[in-house]
Amino acid sequence: MSSGRYGGGMGCGSMGVGVGSGGSGFGGGYGGSFGGGGAGFSGGSFGSGSFRGRNVGILSNDEKLTMQSLNERLASYLDTVRNLEMENAQLEQLIREWYQKQGPTGTKDYSHYYGKIEDLQNQLVTAAVETNRVLLDLDNTRMTAEDFRIKYETEYGLRQNVEADINSLRPLLDNLTLSRSDLEMQFESLKEEMIDLKKNHEEEIKSLQTQSSGDVNVEVNAAPGEDLLKKLNDMRQEYEHIIQKNREEVERWYESKMEEVSQQVQSSGQEVESSNQQISVLRHDYQSLEIELQSQISMVQSLQSNLEDTERRYNMQLQQIQGMIGPLEEELASIRCEMESQNEEYKMLLGIKTRLEQEIAQYRALLE
Repeated sequence: MSSGRYGGGMGCGSMGVGVGSGGSGFGGGYGGSFGGGGAGFSGGSFGSGSFRGRNVGILSNDEKLTMQSLNERLASYLDTVRNLEMENAQLEQLIREWYQKQGPTGTKDYSHYYGKIEDLQNQLVTAAVETNRVLLDLDNTRMTAEDFRIKYETEYGLRQNVEADINSLRPLLDNLTLSRSDLEMQFESLKEEMIDLKKNHEEEIKSLQTQSSGDVNVEVNAAPGEDLLKKLNDMRQEYEHIIQKNREEVERWYESKMEEVSQQVQSSGQEVESSNQQISVLRHDYQSLEIELQSQISMVQSLQSNLEDTERRYNMQLQQIQGMIGPLEEELASIRCEMESQNEEYKMLLGIKTRLEQEIAQYRALLE
């Protein structure tokens, strides 16, 4: 407050607001004067003076105190405004510097991370395609192995059927062998019987010849001797005819039986030979199918091992990517939180500034 006094009149002077050249804030303060040419209000104080044009007398004590209080409050508000403007300028400078360092136009460049992420995504897509291909190969291998298993079971069933047929034919072969042995024994017995019959026939002929020769000697002079010789010859011819007939019948029967047995044995031998050949073919097919099945099983195991290795490798790469993304997300979240905090602080300071400007405007209106 100036040391001047209040004159007899008060003139309405001018009051201006100056902004200093040093940056944001009120630099020049409020300047003005009350009275025609006396000391006026300058730099936040009311001076002594008089109103131009008319004399209204000296101010009362209350008015002086009121004006002094208003002057002090105005000076305090002006100081507060200057301090807030300086703090606001400092905060704006800090925000600009932070945006220059941390903002989109800052020095940090995340493009190389984007390239790495894109490469890893491409690797993941490639790995997924490779995994699907391996799974498709596994499915095809399983289907092939299933087909071979069905073929193996079918061939094994055919082999068992052939072996069952062979086992069922073996008793027939044994029976045929026994029948052949029986027929051979019967043939031998018939031969022996025929030999015995021949011997008996020869003995009978000899005995008859002996008897006939004796009779001839006895009955030389008798006429009925010729009838006896004729009867003996007839009997011999009859026996020889019977023996020849029996022998032919036995030979025909034996030959028919032997031919029948030979045909049965030959057919059985052909069936056994064909069965053996079929068994050999089935055994060879079984061995080849077994070898191919083992190779398919080995291929499936190898593909499963490759699939597990691929999944393990890409899981590790995915974990590494997630480990890289986590800190970046945390840093981005912290930047967002800091930006929101500074934005709230800036809004609060802007509100304080607005309220102060409103109060200053009210005081200006009051002073005018």
